[in-house]
Amino acid sequence: MNKLTQSPVSASRAKSERRGSRRCKFTQLMRIRPSDPQRQHFDDMRGTISVSRTGVYFHTSEKGYEVGMRLFLVMPYSQNPGSTNREYLAEVVRTDALPNGLTGIGVKLLLETGPQHTYSFEPPRR
Repeated sequence: MNKLTQSPVSASRAKSERRGSRRCKFTQLMRIRPSDPQRQHFDDMRGTISVSRTGVYFHTSEKGYEVGMRLFLVMPYSQNPGSTNREYLAEVVRTDALPNGLTGIGVKLLLETGPQHTYSFEPPRR
């Protein structure tokens, strides 16, 4: 009977990986706002760097993000009339100072608050 062994590299990688689900690297537009009305308001529009079922990572120039901060995150975000956007309650779990002056932000998706519809109240053009 053969015993399966892990190489030292894969064993160390498995120990350091804390994600519960696999991530995908693609860009999708998001709208991010603080959920706490006591915090300084900002309305950040960013593209994702990587996404998983339970989290999102992105880069930003906005300085208002802090670990533990709760956010409203709309993803995917579109202003097209009739588009359906999903809004989530999320929490900042990681901030990384990047060499280009931006900040890497890791957020955990806590709760889907529901679809957000974009409506147009203008009459249809003919």
